[in-house]
Amino acid sequence: MSLALVSSRALAGIEAPEVAVEVHLGPGLPGFHIVGLPEAEVREAKDRVRAALNHAHFDFPQRRITVNLAPADLPKDSSRFDLPIAIGILAASGQLGRCALASYEFAGELSLSGELRPMRGAFAMALHAKRLQRAFVVPAANADEAALAGHAQVLPARSLLDVCAHLAGGRALEPRAAAEPARRASGLDLNDVKGHSAAKRALEVAAAGEHGVLLIGPPGTGKSMLAARFAGLLPPPSELEALEVAALHSVSSQGFDSADWGARPFRAPHHSASSRALVGGGNPPRPGEISLAHGGVLFLDELPEFARDALEALREPLETGCISIARAARHARFPARFLLIAAMNPCRCGYLGHPSLRCRCTPEQIHRYRSKLSGPLLDRIDLRIEVPALAHDEILSSSAGEGSAAVRKRVAAARRRQIGRQGATNGRLGPAALERHCTLDAAAKQLLAQALEQLGLSARAIHRVRCVARTVADLAGEAAIRVEHLAEAIQYRRGARL
Repeated sequence: MSLALVSSRALAGIEAPEVAVEVHLGPGLPGFHIVGLPEAEVREAKDRVRAALNHAHFDFPQRRITVNLAPADLPKDSSRFDLPIAIGILAASGQLGRCALASYEFAGELSLSGELRPMRGAFAMALHAKRLQRAFVVPAANADEAALAGHAQVLPARSLLDVCAHLAGGRALEPRAAAEPARRASGLDLNDVKGHSAAKRALEVAAAGEHGVLLIGPPGTGKSMLAARFAGLLPPPSELEALEVAALHSVSSQGFDSADWGARPFRAPHHSASSRALVGGGNPPRPGEISLAHGGVLFLDELPEFARDALEALREPLETGCISIARAARHARFPARFLLIAAMNPCRCGYLGHPSLRCRCTPEQIHRYRSKLSGPLLDRIDLRIEVPALAHDEILSSSAGEGSAAVRKRVAAARRRQIGRQGATNGRLGPAALERHCTLDAAAKQLLAQALEQLGLSARAIHRVRCVARTVADLAGEAAIRVEHLAEAIQYRRGARL
């Protein structure tokens, strides 16, 4: 007999087949065998399932048991296979009826006493079960997460006996109603940062058009504070964006907290993170930091301290909004549409250009430090902003600046203009859409030609400057790009020469 089990990798943006659990009781010496490329935690299911069945007073078949996890060429990991293996053995041995099993999906880890423990990927599996129009039997601890899938029939169970009683027509499992939790607002507000009006304006432009930002300044000037408050400037995600974010986090090693539903992700990996940690990998491949930042913000502090190969791996997702991971036996494609906020010092010691502290770096050390960032990577970052040291009166001032709520309101209005006009934010415009929606008058074209000649901008940089100018115009509520809008966009590109 066989049961179908949804793969925890079958989520929005990721192609993955279902995994079917087939249980066969055959002749020969008693034994328990799991085939189909099981990882260690799947192979250990033999002992958990045997103990759980014995503890629940079921008869464990004294025959040769073969559990096949199909397709055979897909590596199987996670303890979520425990429950379907146990149900398969009970059905194959005649202790449980088979007729109704085809309308269910099962997933969950079994304790030795038969209790169901939480597992990773419940939300992603619930999405797929909903598409298949099957009820999803899940550990009670994962029920709230799975119910977020919306219109999915989620049946929470606390033990193997509860599941068997439901399938045998006894005590039915109560479906968990889909209840969207309150969206959690960020507790960090932009008015906590004193001064830096130019940097705050740049963050507003970046949030409105989905443009990447590089903050450059001495230590302690507020770069990290500005970056930490950037996610609060973004409008709430759409329903589809929230589903994608939840599904990606559901299959990650950290899992998904239902309290984070509807919140923009903010990921800030340490500069010691490897390329694999940033882009994802493993066997089977799992999403990395750039995919976990999908729909939100990826903050890379101390940018030149990251490994060169890790930074270069960002070039493709910054352009395409996704990452393709190819291995010898497996290929995966993860969504990775994030807003990059990076921060760095102007030199190795950090005090180049500081009004009161002296820089100790030689010109060669400064060049070596800055050359850690390649030209192609910098070319993909739209806004480069200097965050200088504040004067003493600004630091001691108690006056609060504009709050995140007011900025977020303007950002949301600008995004509505962009979506209504072109169906995407300005940061995602392709060449054809750019020519239709970012047209320049004669004066603006002349200014752009001068910038091209003086700054040596690449074709990509010209494209990005026009997109940023379109965003500045949208924030001003203007239908056309004017010279002042283009001048501001050019200033962001040349604001900090590297």
